[in-house]
Amino acid sequence: MFWNLFWPIALITLANCFYNICTKSTPEQANPFLSLCVTYLTAAAVCILVFIFSQSREAVSLELSKLNWTAPTLGLAVVALEVGYILTYRAGWKINTASLVTNIALAILLLFIGFLFYGEPITGRKLLGVVICCIGLFFLIK
Repeated sequence: MFWNLFWPIALITLANCFYNICTKSTPEQANPFLSLCVTYLTAAAVCILVFIFSQSREAVSLELSKLNWTAPTLGLAVVALEVGYILTYRAGWKINTASLVTNIALAILLLFIGFLFYGEPITGRKLLGVVICCIGLFFLIK
């Protein structure tokens, strides 16, 4: 149970670390959209290979029928996310600050989205966390 709960968090953390290092290291002269094309072609190849080796070939049409608007919308969101980070680093943000600022802002935004759209409770402890995060953001970007 412990492993199933925390290995995805460890995977996200490690992948996010490499993500930010690679994004920060994208050459300034490289077109961000061409860079993302190579990135997504690599990601697509990996996903296709894993899918092929984890499913029978007959399952392709069945699996495609299970998809909805979320897959292409996620693709648009990921492109916006990637370009946003590339432009953030090119604008001069430091790797030890940009991710922290965006993730704190994201956590605060998702707290309210969770409440409004998913019925997730906002407790006093969570509101205190938001206040502390806002104070932290003030010090980070000051």
